Amino acid sequence: MRDRNFDDIAEKFSRNIYGTTKGQLRQTILWQDLDKLLAEFGDRRLRVLDAGGGEGQTAILMAQRGHHVTLCDLSAEMVARAERAAEEKGVSDNMHFIHCAAQDIPQHLETQVDLILFHAVLEWVAEPQAMLKTLWSMLRPGGALSLMFYNANGLLMRNVLVGNFGYVQQGMYKKKRRTLSPDFPREPQQVYGWLEEIGWEITGKTGVRVFHDYLRDKQKQDDCLDALTEIETRYCRQEPYLSLGRYIHVTARKPQMQG
Repeated sequence: MRDRNFDDIAEKFSRNIYGTTKGQLRQTILWQDLDKLLAEFGDRRLRVLDAGGGEGQTAILMAQRGHHVTLCDLSAEMVARAERAAEEKGVSDNMHFIHCAAQDIPQHLETQVDLILFHAVLEWVAEPQAMLKTLWSMLRPGGALSLMFYNANGLLMRNVLVGNFGYVQQGMYKKKRRTLSPDFPREPQQVYGWLEEIGWEITGKTGVRVFHDYLRDKQKQDDCLDALTEIETRYCRQEPYLSLGRYIHVTARKPQMQG
């Protein structure tokens, strides 16, 4: 089974994800975690890998903070968009772009990195455990992983709330493959287990969009975004709300000493 390539719908992807309050809120909550994570490294200039980094929204912000970022993506169109955006933002010197699948990145990097970003990719990968092991191999001891994945719990909640009972009863099987709906929504406890089996030490969990997508009045997503962001921030790291986020962001460390 092949992993998803977004060459055919890159423009739609950009418009539907980052051109909406969904994308704005996702980035806000994500960067609350990332800024905290970066602070733990002190003032060091980090070597960062954004695996499956798409158009580079997060990678460019990381480069603007002075870190050196390598971005790889399976989609040539996404990589080209990321390169153009980096040039427009004046951070090309802090970035390196590779057109390849995340699974193949070890063939292109000569040294391990300090921080790996793996955002909204695990739900498109046919062999997730193998993918996480590959990321482990590319991270130096003491380094950190920022993993964000599409949450199966959130998908279930959303479909029940809109009355898609037949779809839920049939196991929420995705019939059309060439859409923006992820191929493999992930069960949080399963993902946590995979990480711990490999050896990661989980340091943080955050629900991303724990309320936004469930609002009855969708206009309030735009009209009340500031208030909604404040409420999301207050509750997104608490259960049960955390586990109902449309995405879950996990931070984890690779221990300093192995064996």
